[in-house]
Amino acid sequence: MLQKISDQIRGQLVETSHNCHIPHLGGCLSCVDILVALYWGVLNIDPQEPNKQGSDKFILSKGHGAHALFTSLAFRGFFDTRLLAGYGALGNPLGEHPSPNCVPGVDIATGSLGHGLSFALGMALAAKLKHEQQKFVVLMGDGEINEGSVWEAALFAPMHQLNNVITIIDFNKWQATGKSAEVMSLESISDKWQAFGWETMNVDGHDMDQLLSTLNLALKVTDKPVAIVANTIKGKGISFMEDDNNWHYRIPSSDEVILSKKELGLLK
Repeated sequence: MLQKISDQIRGQLVETSHNCHIPHLGGCLSCVDILVALYWGVLNIDPQEPNKQGSDKFILSKGHGAHALFTSLAFRGFFDTRLLAGYGALGNPLGEHPSPNCVPGVDIATGSLGHGLSFALGMALAAKLKHEQQKFVVLMGDGEINEGSVWEAALFAPMHQLNNVITIIDFNKWQATGKSAEVMSLESISDKWQAFGWETMNVDGHDMDQLLSTLNLALKVTDKPVAIVANTIKGKGISFMEDDNNWHYRIPSSDEVILSKKELGLLK
């Protein structure tokens, strides 16, 4: 069932990108399955009361993936899906990057890359000081971890035993200007996070069963923060978009919307 939801969200992403001229489609498609696993299977959060005391918090650090987050939140019932039709329009709360409290389920502004993890750690530390039982889950891009602020935060979390934090790296191997490994030396991502004192895990970011089992395993870690490297494909789900970095900026044509929906099984 969750895979069908992922397919529906991907179809909506392509359609909205075309209708509203919203870019960053490739990186949105790569993280859809992660978002669906979190919001439908793992996070302790009520769409009707997202700020209820003790609710888990999700922070999208790769703010250019806002389209995927907004669409997932709408499909999960946090707000009316009709808002998606006016994405980016004057007066619509949905922007190309999240802004604080723009819609239910979004708490902070992200988009200046490298800041989301630090935000989450501050929230997590405050929760521990107040003896609150909740988890803070951060989704980052692999290109984003070029930022030095990420590694400062990575040192901070184990020092303060922030076992209420899980960070997920959407490792789709691309960033805005090229292959991630050609822009900055990343490998081995898991070894780097482990050296900084994190419990590390690796997962196929498009295998729903693996995602659910790995995320639930991460919830059980009690002595340190957890970093999950999710191996993903940029443009996942649509053959002519997969592993093609042009879709970081391209807008699909009407014909490409139809073709995409057919590939996703949403049209005959």
